[in-house]
Amino acid sequence: MFRFLFLLFLIVPIVEIYVLIQVGDVIGALPTVLLVVATAVLGVFLLRLQGFQTLQRAQQSLASGQIPATEMLEGVCLVIAGAMLLTPGFVTDTLGFLLLVPGIRRSVIKQMAKNSRVFYTQRQSGAFSQQRYRSDYRDGEVIDGEVVDEDDKHHLR
Repeated sequence: MFRFLFLLFLIVPIVEIYVLIQVGDVIGALPTVLLVVATAVLGVFLLRLQGFQTLQRAQQSLASGQIPATEMLEGVCLVIAGAMLLTPGFVTDTLGFLLLVPGIRRSVIKQMAKNSRVFYTQRQSGAFSQQRYRSDYRDGEVIDGEVVDEDDKHHLR
């Protein structure tokens, strides 16, 4: 993980600087700077709009007694999109804008869920369920039980 982050923090700025120089050569330095600022301002506006919509959907899910798992994951994607949009550069802005598109954001979430060991499905039989790979469960019977703390019994008397 450390190597991945190290490469990410090394490669992304180099790519961003290269793209900024290339765009600056084509349209000039001042228009390039203004374009970077404009994409950040537009990104923050769209991020705020998407964030409020996601928050409203989460509140509706909670009001109907469901866990807003999808909305929480969308919120994480929006935080990542915001960080990318506030990072100066065209490559990170493009990735940030892509995460602001609800359909793309949901497909990214589905892809992450598909690749994760434990994934969640919502609204299955009206409840939130956690599904695991079959290898996570032991073969045999499931024994239902209850834990009783003897110390609590003595304190109640």
